[in-house]
Amino acid sequence: MIRQLRERIVPLFLHSLSRVPGPHTSSPLAPLHRYLSATASTVSPKHFDVEDYLVASCGLSRAQALKASKKISHLKAPSRPDAVLAFLAGLGVPRAEVAALVAADPQFLCASVERTLAPRVAELSDLGLSRSEVARFIPAALYSFRRCLVSRTVSSWLPVFGSFDKLLEGIRNNSGIFSSDFENVAKPNLDFLQQCGISACEIAGVNVYSSRLLVMKPKSLRVATERVEELGIKRNSRMFRRALCVVAFMSKQAVARKIGVLKKLGFAQHHVMLILRKAPLVLGVGEGKIRRVVDFLMRDIGLEAQYIAQRPALIMYSLERRLLPRHWLLNVLRAKGLRNLELTYYTASMAEKTFVQKFVHPYKDSVPGLAEDYASRCSGKAQTRLLVKDS
Repeated sequence: MIRQLRERIVPLFLHSLSRVPGPHTSSPLAPLHRYLSATASTVSPKHFDVEDYLVASCGLSRAQALKASKKISHLKAPSRPDAVLAFLAGLGVPRAEVAALVAADPQFLCASVERTLAPRVAELSDLGLSRSEVARFIPAALYSFRRCLVSRTVSSWLPVFGSFDKLLEGIRNNSGIFSSDFENVAKPNLDFLQQCGISACEIAGVNVYSSRLLVMKPKSLRVATERVEELGIKRNSRMFRRALCVVAFMSKQAVARKIGVLKKLGFAQHHVMLILRKAPLVLGVGEGKIRRVVDFLMRDIGLEAQYIAQRPALIMYSLERRLLPRHWLLNVLRAKGLRNLELTYYTASMAEKTFVQKFVHPYKDSVPGLAEDYASRCSGKAQTRLLVKDS
């Protein structure tokens, strides 16, 4: 019965949510909400199980429901969450995104449609957002949608990002930008980053962590900038943004330790500085991986420190899924007298599709099992046969 009721009220939501009434007029949602609540209470069981509700009505897994139910254990009836789910359905929010929203912010189900959610939608509509954009915005904003002054926040950030899609990307990377102090934190950071040649869109598009630059303490951001410059990476250079996104969230001790690892592996000071200028993201690579990759490149392949320093992307490639499989395949071809190639930057940096077309497909008939064994090695699965002894 509840499901049938939701299907009937969706059109009403689509019609009534476009405007929010004034303080002296009754909300068009009030009778609907009361009807939904009354109906839900008459059909709901005496004991309302929150965990079961999250699974059956919201689409959460049992594990997600168990975790989320602890935050809304006070709910004794489904009337409020039913109203919220109907509201989201009326806006056109996909069920999968509703499930993700509820899993991340279970208390969203406790929000008042009349006093919180519907007014927020009206605010966004007044800013020019379409209903479909609002439906995409709510799951991305998470708890910020029901807690913050949405209109003020969106109107501040939208000009910064330049478009709704870019704003949405920024929010998905860091919903915390909505809860930050725009005037005293975000705006000074944005101005400073612009002086360094970095735009908000560039920061938001790097990764989840980099967007935190926008809301960190302005003083901390300036200190991080100085630390990047100490590494020999100048402002407005192509790699400055990448270096800042890493260094800003690493302690000085962690950076020094990573540099120390490179030196112990045979890189001189000028080699290390060259690596950091060309590929500052090496600082974000785990120490264990750096040791394994560099040891493989120097000992097994025979590459010199200068060669690797000139091509530091080699250090960031996966040893198990790229370097070792390609090294193995080239050895197979050499042993069969088909190609006389070593693993170099040329063969290591090649896109996977290109590498397969150039070094796998032409020989799959003359070397039975070549393509299958190579694919198996790249996936990390155990090999069932070896064409030649591994190096």
